[in-house]
Amino acid sequence: MSTPAPSPAAPSTAAPSPAAPSTAAPLQNPRPSSTSAVVSLIFGLLAWLLLPIIGAIIAVVSGHLARAEIRAAQGRLDGDGLAIAGLVLGYLQLVFALLVIAAIFLFFGGLAFLLAMAH
Repeated sequence: MSTPAPSPAAPSTAAPSPAAPSTAAPLQNPRPSSTSAVVSLIFGLLAWLLLPIIGAIIAVVSGHLARAEIRAAQGRLDGDGLAIAGLVLGYLQLVFALLVIAAIFLFFGGLAFLLAMAH
């Protein structure tokens, strides 16, 4: 028995790519994040979960400190977004706490007024 002759290979449609030198920039060390910015974000989250008013105050103070530190570093520090997120969470929590306190005073003040009028 004879074996069939191999058929000629079909020409490849993809051209072989020549070995080109890499044009990618070398990896650089990322800028470090501001510690105050991380603290601001953490306490901004804690303000909503565990420490309502204290966490919000710490988040706002450390957020403003972090933004000032990042601006003074002139591009050597990162974390402005973290600081802004902490500031937003902290300020929102403070506004929410003030609204709750105002609602409590209005509710119990209204009750006191009604009780005073009843006597």
